[in-house]
Amino acid sequence: MEDTLRFLIVIALVGLLLLLRFDAQRFGTAEYDDETADGGVRPWLRRLAWYSLGAVLIYAVFRVHPQPISVLHLDLGRDRQLSIGLGLLLGLLGTSLAFAFAWWRYRRFRLPPARHYPGAAVNVIGTAVLDEALFRGIILGLLLSFSWPVELAIAFQAAFYGLATRLGAPGRSRGMLIISVGIGAVAGSLTVQTLGIGAAIVGHAMTRFAIVLATGHAGQVRPSGREPEELLGRTMPPDGWEVVTDRANAATDADPASDAHGEQGGLRPVRPG
Repeated sequence: MEDTLRFLIVIALVGLLLLLRFDAQRFGTAEYDDETADGGVRPWLRRLAWYSLGAVLIYAVFRVHPQPISVLHLDLGRDRQLSIGLGLLLGLLGTSLAFAFAWWRYRRFRLPPARHYPGAAVNVIGTAVLDEALFRGIILGLLLSFSWPVELAIAFQAAFYGLATRLGAPGRSRGMLIISVGIGAVAGSLTVQTLGIGAAIVGHAMTRFAIVLATGHAGQVRPSGREPEELLGRTMPPDGWEVVTDRANAATDADPASDAHGEQGGLRPVRPG
């Protein structure tokens, strides 16, 4: 009876964690669009509330579940040095993917403004801890405890994680979705191998921070043609064109209304050569 009650409480806590993760954008965390976030204290209070609620719920699962380390992998791993080393390798892989995606998407790297770095650092660490504890720890551990095949459990939690990030929604980047699901699958494999989420947390945090550096966003890369520099480019003359002063009008200082061609202001577009 006690074990059944504990299991039901754990399921309820997992449900609350999933709701919190799905509602991350409302709190300005995870894959939030940092360029549209308001300044001041309120956004930081909302973010801290998200991190705090996640930490409390994860701790509650740790206390309620009878085997939080051996089953749910809520630990760094048996061999912590190995876990950190594998996490660094995963982080290097994620960093390479992030910069490769940025070069493919923008043909350059969009370093964010300096004011975004503190928030990005807090966001990547807080999000990595919550995501890895929930998906690679609790959910993956529960699936394996129900005798799911390891490969199927890893694939399921990675796909579920992709849904939770909402990167598959209309107007979101499919490239970022592929990176997130791929990192989730590799992190799941490392969790099973090391029996802890330490490697997954390190790799996840490194990848998220690399995404911020390469794309200028915390993860919510805008659709093609919606970046600020792309919108500004629409207001500029086409390539190969420039606006020059009409020499005849400039020399005679003629009235624009008397111009035979109806050109006003003495300006006209010409193509060089």
